[in-house]
Amino acid sequence: MDDKVNYALVGAFVLLLGAVLVAGVLWLAAGAQGGKHYGTYQSIMRESVAGLNVDAPVKYLGVDVGKVKEIAIDPADPGQVRLRFLIEQGTPIKTNTEAVLKTQGLTGIAYVELGGGTADSPPLRAASADDIPTIPSKPSLSTRLESVLSTVLASVDRMSTNMNAVFDAETRAALKQMLGDTAALTHTLAAQQAAISSGIADAARTAQNTARASEQLGLAIERIAKAADSVDRMAAKVDTASERVGRSVETAAGSIQAIGTDAAPALANLLGEMNQLAASLQRLSEQTERNPNSLLVGAPVPKPGPGERPRP
Repeated sequence: MDDKVNYALVGAFVLLLGAVLVAGVLWLAAGAQGGKHYGTYQSIMRESVAGLNVDAPVKYLGVDVGKVKEIAIDPADPGQVRLRFLIEQGTPIKTNTEAVLKTQGLTGIAYVELGGGTADSPPLRAASADDIPTIPSKPSLSTRLESVLSTVLASVDRMSTNMNAVFDAETRAALKQMLGDTAALTHTLAAQQAAISSGIADAARTAQNTARASEQLGLAIERIAKAADSVDRMAAKVDTASERVGRSVETAAGSIQAIGTDAAPALANLLGEMNQLAASLQRLSEQTERNPNSLLVGAPVPKPGPGERPRP
């Protein structure tokens, strides 16, 4: 029996089988990608990218649109990390699209999230044919929290320093004295609790009496208002009567004036005669006073003057 092996045939078979396997893998890879075409983009992160690996997913609003191709320190600035992405063509990468580093769940696996682009913004293009379009980045949630916590801790530290400066030994002694005085005042108030309760009760009774007096005062004010209304009505009536009396006086004055005008001559004659009568009575009175007998024997005969003869 011939047991010799044709090694050339075996080698050819192995090579053929390896080529078939490689072709199958390539075919499967092309089928899995579905003939998709990718574009190259980059982004610069100004923070640590711990947990982010090559081939990590790149998502647009949660949808897988590519993967991370390269992670490297930016040679222009050692404080930055330059990331390169392979992103499916047709993904709406706009000039205002932003890249942010996120972690998936509790596993800590990092990925790149794209978002923020608006429909009216133009697509992101490279400045030249040799450049790669650069997607702007923004700090991740952990970086923002770290910044906020750092600011809060700095504020707390400053506040602690200021409080230490304010509450020195003298201030603490004054505060202790104030607390002691407050405690003493509290004890004093507790000892005077009965008096305070009595004062509160008296104040309550005073308030009740004041309320009743206010009600009575309101009634008195209403009565005064009614009396004032009555006085106003009486005054109106008096004004009306005064107007009527005034008109009557004017009418009577006109009548008296007319009567005086008619009786003035007779009245003047009467007054003249009365004046003469008064003068006669005056002379009679004087004569009677000088010679009371004249009422019986008549007036004395006057003595004759020079050259006159005596009267018989």
